[in-house]
Amino acid sequence: MDEEKLKPLIDRYFSTPERQMLLEAGTVLIEQGGNNERLYYVRSGKLAGFYSEAEESEEGSESTQVLSAGTGEFVGVHSFFSGTWTASSTVIAQVDSQLAWIERADTESPDDYSALTAQFMPLIVNELSQRQIRAMRESLAKEKALQQLYTAEQMTTLGQLAAGIAHELNNATGVVSSKAVRLEAAISSLINQANPELATFFETGLIQGQVLTSREVRERGKTFEKTYRLPKDQARELARAIPREGHIETWMKQHDVAIRAWQLGRDLYDLKLASQHTVGIVKSVKQLGRTEISHDEVININDTIMQAKALLKSDLRGVSVHFEPGTLPAFTGSQTELMQMWINILKNACDALKSTIAPEIHIHTRYSNGWYYVTIGNNGPEITEETRRKIFQPDFTTKKTGLSFGLGLGLSIVKRIASNYNGSVAVKSDREKTIFRIRLAPWNSNE
Repeated sequence: MDEEKLKPLIDRYFSTPERQMLLEAGTVLIEQGGNNERLYYVRSGKLAGFYSEAEESEEGSESTQVLSAGTGEFVGVHSFFSGTWTASSTVIAQVDSQLAWIERADTESPDDYSALTAQFMPLIVNELSQRQIRAMRESLAKEKALQQLYTAEQMTTLGQLAAGIAHELNNATGVVSSKAVRLEAAISSLINQANPELATFFETGLIQGQVLTSREVRERGKTFEKTYRLPKDQARELARAIPREGHIETWMKQHDVAIRAWQLGRDLYDLKLASQHTVGIVKSVKQLGRTEISHDEVININDTIMQAKALLKSDLRGVSVHFEPGTLPAFTGSQTELMQMWINILKNACDALKSTIAPEIHIHTRYSNGWYYVTIGNNGPEITEETRRKIFQPDFTTKKTGLSFGLGLGLSIVKRIASNYNGSVAVKSDREKTIFRIRLAPWNSNE
């Protein structure tokens, strides 16, 4: 209410010394459901009103704060002006407070009451407005709390499933890893006994695996095919096996058995690499079940993106990924959380690109004014406006059936983690591309 309009009312009705009182902190002024025939004005101090759903006041019963009145505000508006004279809440002094009041007896004449009501109408409207705003805020807070509880329940269930899966994968990976070591020792021993000259070819495959790209193998194979007059398949295998700095003549003396020895070594190399890769996946899966995550790790953000790409190697097959890493200072936070963000965004991009011809993903990182920026874009179909509004909400998913069903948690996790770092995530989409922009601050900068 406008102070200039309020002052004449205060001077007229709340300036009588006999109608002023000091209310000590903790003292109940008005009892819910009780009779109240006064309108109080707070000259100084602070009071709060509480509503309880219990029909009668019970010790220990839960109550909700519905009113807060400080200096220059009024208490008892509802019961006084509604004409019921019944308090709708219990009002308690939060600190020592100085109050002034007018009584029902001051409005015994209908004309007096009407005149008083007209004068205080702005006050009444303001009171109703404040109550409505409080009710709306409480409703939103309750909805948010329920949503957080539901998400927490989903994460708990997901964590339990992840822990179980991780345990089973860990057991299987342990067997594969130990058997690979035994096979390596056994095959190496047999080769050294049967034909020691083949040990070099075996060890080349075992130590390096296949280092050439498919394109390099094709080009090199054509050269071997023409130079040594070899069949196409055999030339390709030699191209895969012979190191860039290798002596070709050594391999050509007995190329058939040399290739087979190298293939045995390469297969064991791939087996051990896959085992190590699986251990990394198991570790990442286990993180889903963790409730405590360390935020004091010193991280290279570019490395976490590369690790996320490695975990999604099968999903990214057939997708051209262009990574432009910027020069970034070390980042303080959780490596697990960062990888979760990149994996979720990249996985969503892979799903969106399934029907795209020549699918591409572009990743760019940069640092500016204390902020770390990561941009992940793809040339998939446009995300509709309706979907963009819901895309970061828990439970929202466009994958309803089949093997790619979704829990609707991926991008909501991204938003939650970004918020933990005082950051943000935004999406922009049109017919040509979809771009996710993530902004992060180091964990220690949140304090």
